[in-house]
Amino acid sequence: MDSEPSLEAVGQALHALYNNPDVSGKEKASVWLGELQRSVYAWQIADQLLRLHQSMESCYFAAQTMRTKIQYAFHELPPASHTALRDSLLEHAGKINAETQPVIVTQLSLALADLALQMASWKDASLDLIQKFGGNPHQMSFLLEVLTVLPEEVNSRSLRLGANRREEITKEFLKASPMMLQLLTAVIEDPSCDEKNQIKVFRCLGSWFNLGVIPEHDIVNSKLLMVPFQVMSNNGCPNMLHEAAADCIVSALYSCYNCQEQLLLSQKLYQGVVTLMEPYHMSVAMEDTDKSMNYCRVFTELAETFLEPMVTTPTQGLGDLSVLELLLTCVGHHLYEVGEISFNFWYRLSEELYQRSVQEITDVFKPYIQRLIVALCRHCQIEPDHEGIPDENDDFGEFRLRVSELIKDVVFIVGSSQCFTQMFENIKTQTENTSWEVIEASLFVMTAVAKNLLPEENEIVPLVVKSILSMPPTAHLAIRYTSIKLFGELCEWTEKHAEYLDAILQFLLAGLQEKTLSTAAANSLQCISTMCREQMVSHFQGLVQIVSALETFQLSNDAAIGLLKGTATILAQFPHDKIADGLRQLCTFQLLPLSKLIEEPMNNPKQGSPHDPTKWLDRLAAIFRYVNPKVTNGQVHPCKPVIQEQVWPVLSRACDKYQGDVRITERCCRCIRFAVRCLGKQSADLLTPLVSQMISLYQSHQHSCFLYLGSILVDEYGMEAACQPGLLHMLEAFCVPTFKLLEEHNGLRNHPDTVDDLFRLCLRFVQQSPISYLQCGMVEPILRCAIAACSLDHKEANASVMKYLSDFLMCATKKEEKDDFPLRQKAVKALLNDHGQALVHALINACIFCLPTFMTTDFGEVIFELMKIDRPTFCRWLETTLKALPTSNSGGAVTATHKQLTDFHKAVTSAEHYKEVSQALRDFTRLYR
Repeated sequence: MDSEPSLEAVGQALHALYNNPDVSGKEKASVWLGELQRSVYAWQIADQLLRLHQSMESCYFAAQTMRTKIQYAFHELPPASHTALRDSLLEHAGKINAETQPVIVTQLSLALADLALQMASWKDASLDLIQKFGGNPHQMSFLLEVLTVLPEEVNSRSLRLGANRREEITKEFLKASPMMLQLLTAVIEDPSCDEKNQIKVFRCLGSWFNLGVIPEHDIVNSKLLMVPFQVMSNNGCPNMLHEAAADCIVSALYSCYNCQEQLLLSQKLYQGVVTLMEPYHMSVAMEDTDKSMNYCRVFTELAETFLEPMVTTPTQGLGDLSVLELLLTCVGHHLYEVGEISFNFWYRLSEELYQRSVQEITDVFKPYIQRLIVALCRHCQIEPDHEGIPDENDDFGEFRLRVSELIKDVVFIVGSSQCFTQMFENIKTQTENTSWEVIEASLFVMTAVAKNLLPEENEIVPLVVKSILSMPPTAHLAIRYTSIKLFGELCEWTEKHAEYLDAILQFLLAGLQEKTLSTAAANSLQCISTMCREQMVSHFQGLVQIVSALETFQLSNDAAIGLLKGTATILAQFPHDKIADGLRQLCTFQLLPLSKLIEEPMNNPKQGSPHDPTKWLDRLAAIFRYVNPKVTNGQVHPCKPVIQEQVWPVLSRACDKYQGDVRITERCCRCIRFAVRCLGKQSADLLTPLVSQMISLYQSHQHSCFLYLGSILVDEYGMEAACQPGLLHMLEAFCVPTFKLLEEHNGLRNHPDTVDDLFRLCLRFVQQSPISYLQCGMVEPILRCAIAACSLDHKEANASVMKYLSDFLMCATKKEEKDDFPLRQKAVKALLNDHGQALVHALINACIFCLPTFMTTDFGEVIFELMKIDRPTFCRWLETTLKALPTSNSGGAVTATHKQLTDFHKAVTSAEHYKEVSQALRDFTRLYR
């Protein structure tokens, strides 16, 4: 936007956006208003619209604009104008009354809060706001909103306040806390306080609790602390108020993460929570599910808060295990959604007990976990009138999946064998009239723990297996379905009990014939084929017959691939002279339909259509991935003739035909990758035609999968001197179009897969043929590209860049047993003479301004390797970079003091391990976030 628009033009655009029936007119208005909001003129326009107060729409647009400008573009304003902006916002806030729309109040509150947090010269903003608006009941709603969002915005990523400013603000909040509590108490005790303001009080108090800015001695002596409990104890309490009170208590408990240091508050909260047991039972009796869930949230947070004392000093003080009784009562609720709220606590409990590994303490929790598993088993029962197999994709199916994961996590506390026995007793003790859903749920829980059983178990599992195998064909489909899945999970046990193998296979093959059971049966067959591969050799031809008829079964493609995986694993056990024939059979079933599709004129088939070749390519890839016969030196690989003579020509044609379709090309490359990995060095005859075809196709279509496939070839052949020139030629041919692509506007951000695969390829060169790579002409532009990609906020792509840089730098520090170290060191140092400073600048600035904290670990490793090469020079590069960093932000707050910069420099340059560098980076970046 080149010039400031008139208020009349803005009004017309807003009218068109909200009132124009023409969709294209609305879209044009929306685009124009968006441009206005991004322009520097938005500040003045928003202020004027708020003063004019023409309509709800214009006021909302103005308030929202003001909020987003302060949040994202505060740097546009000169510091001298900050006070005027504050006074203007306070003036607008002073006009708020009962008639003002809540959305406008919210946006103005956020605008004022974000300004207060960023404007370093505005000291004690929260006290100012309480003093200015606290005496006016008409503006109380607004004041409570501002006091709520102020703490919430402190850790906003978009504001990037920095650790120093956050510390300053936290001190101001602690100073204002007594007055804030006094204000909230006055509001809640006012006889005219309605539900709406009560909710606002609880939200505000919860917000301050969440930030941890309410001193313990202030809150434990305040009448306010018990008010949320009183509200939750009232059965007639409106649902929204009940939820707000629960949220407030949860926040208070969350603030007691170190309950031993906040003993008084922890005890008060504990006493308050235990009074909610009776109201919980009343909510269950009244079938008020929302309130039951609120109570469960509070009970769960109490348990999580006191987890440490519970596992350290169970049954003593704050480690009182009656908290678990509260939770198990909730798990016993007739609706699974209530008990599910507690799942995170049980995960954390199991993790704590597992890490501590003290059997005496673990045993204390055993009866509670037994009751938990029994309750979960009951919740997993399918509705009695359900027909067919369990639906694993609806809400209940997803709940059962979460139950399965939880049981796997906690079962070590009671013992897998005991849990299995307990579930079998459920089945055994049922009468003939027992509902099928009870049996199915018990089998479902057994399936969750089956893999944890000792393969040598010889008491209960045989009884379970025999019970399932003797099941009548009239048994409910869901029982048969879960039994099939149980056999898949018992594959390790079956491998040690081969006498049951034939009967289990017959049971699974019967399931394969039925449409609804076929996919589960195929998956279990895969598990057993893979685990019992030696015992399954005699069944290979039977599996080949199944593979030949895969299209007649109603299988998902994943299940079909799983069957091929199992079959291929068995094939690898055969003598070499038999493998080629078996492989030829398996491949032919895939190559015939694939060849037919290649002959068709269609080049861009729709995904999943009959013309889509990916099904056959994926199946071929599965075969090559899992046929891994042992080949000793001098032996011809048994798969070589099949791959060279039958498979490669078809795959080559597929690459040519579908070259414009990235999805299909990726599958072709994946298939070739596994074929190459299968043959290893014996795929050498394919190398020249494959590389030539890849180079040719990449000039027209920059599919990153070609780069990835190239990295596989370098991994296999990079150490072969005769292959290195051809592979380096491939790299150069790839780099020209790749750099062109990445140099486009936002090229790195728009093509993260290309960045990822390019640096995987370069990494393989560094690892397999460092000298030839470091001496080639592309190494310098690749380093420049890596420096530019340091700021790319894509996890996998950035990790590949960092791994490349780390290994590249190691060429100058890792001597190994080779005699080429001086050459490697010289080449790396020469490159760093020209680009070392730029690399350090890119690494530090990317960590501070571009990337999330969790990605800085890799950067620490790169910096540490760089420092090992020449520490004095690195010290100068780092000093230059730090001197160029801003020492204050747009709000005038200090980002990093001279001492903090010096301390960071010292911490990095004196580090003796890359983890120390990573920690220093994490701490330092907080100053700017």
